[in-house]
Amino acid sequence: MPAGHHEAAWRLPESDPYAHVDIDYFVRLAQLAERGKLDSIFFADAPALFGDPGRRPSGTLEPTVVLTAVAVQTSRIGLIATASTSYNEPYNLARRFASVDWVSNGRAGWNIVTTAGDDAARNFGLDAAPEHHRRYAKAAEFVEVSTKLWDSWQDDSIVADKELGIHTDSSKVRPIGHDGEFFRVAGALNVPRSPQGYPVLVQAGSSEDGKNFAAQYAEAVFTAQQTLVDAREFYTDLKRRAAELGRDPDAIKILPGIVPIIGDTPEHARELEDRLEQLISPEYAVGQLARVFGLPVADLDLDSELPDDLPGEDSIEGAKSRYTLIVNLARREHLTLRQLIARLGGGRGHRTFAGTAVEVADAIEEWFTGGAADGFNIMPAVLPSGLERFVTEVVPILQQRNLFRTEYTATTLRGHYGLDRPANRLAQVAVPA
Repeated sequence: MPAGHHEAAWRLPESDPYAHVDIDYFVRLAQLAERGKLDSIFFADAPALFGDPGRRPSGTLEPTVVLTAVAVQTSRIGLIATASTSYNEPYNLARRFASVDWVSNGRAGWNIVTTAGDDAARNFGLDAAPEHHRRYAKAAEFVEVSTKLWDSWQDDSIVADKELGIHTDSSKVRPIGHDGEFFRVAGALNVPRSPQGYPVLVQAGSSEDGKNFAAQYAEAVFTAQQTLVDAREFYTDLKRRAAELGRDPDAIKILPGIVPIIGDTPEHARELEDRLEQLISPEYAVGQLARVFGLPVADLDLDSELPDDLPGEDSIEGAKSRYTLIVNLARREHLTLRQLIARLGGGRGHRTFAGTAVEVADAIEEWFTGGAADGFNIMPAVLPSGLERFVTEVVPILQQRNLFRTEYTATTLRGHYGLDRPANRLAQVAVPA
């Protein structure tokens, strides 16, 4: 979200409408985040044109390419990119992320998504996206193949013995021989095992399939909740699911998104939020919501509440959890469609919080100490100014409260998250004679 996470951020006089294709801009953002000692930067992505290019900047650079450029001009900040399991192949993707991990000396993370929506499907020879459950089944096998590929080289396989003329101990480079429902991959990977073993595995789905997938594979989870009660319930539920699968619940970090709009006073913050809301095009937004709800645009009235007869989550094949979040938000607060559009404009369902730096820090502390989060995905409404204010005003408050580091103590993303380096599973398998 180059201009910021708010729908209309690019229309502000100070915003650069060409930032989305300016690599120097992304490098500066990453350096600013690193100055604030943040764990990582995170790039969302989808293999389709995002939104209407006539209405807002829509083209985006491929995120692993961006991360590689950022890696050489930063030293500590983690580097997370989204990549779809529905529209990639495990071999190519495993190679790309292993390469980013090498280039960054161990700072890579992969946000695993299954990609809802038919727009992406039509870019890959399909008429519609596969069913929700099938997408997650394919994702599970995709991750299994990827981790096998990352494990196909043992850590000590390279010996580089010039006298004997032996560069690599070939017995420690293993084909994986995977033959599954969705993929057949011989292997081994053509990149040695990377500094972190493999990149941190991140996930962002909150449906039943998404939570089960996260409990099995994810090491960090980006999530969206509007209330402390809902966030705590999600947190407790996901940790329980992980424990039931034999995992250490502390080995899965839950990071709700928050969109901070920081002002000098509460009134100033609200003025900034109002300024952004006034720049939203409700006529376009209502069309987007109609697609989410699976309804004709004509059935939605901007100045009325949502219809009573909306379909249930079970009938939605797209982003199930986000659909439910939006409907619950509108019902709970009795919002008209126009008001709902304003609420969603800042973070597409993530919690938007307008206030002073102290109030933003208070909100973060409340959720963290209240058992609702291990950390947060900070989504500034406007960039770069929103990140600048967060780093210079909110971070020092959190540091003073002993809630956040004052210096980096680790060099890898796993180190920032307190995650162990994964053992090489294939190294324990006997090599056939």
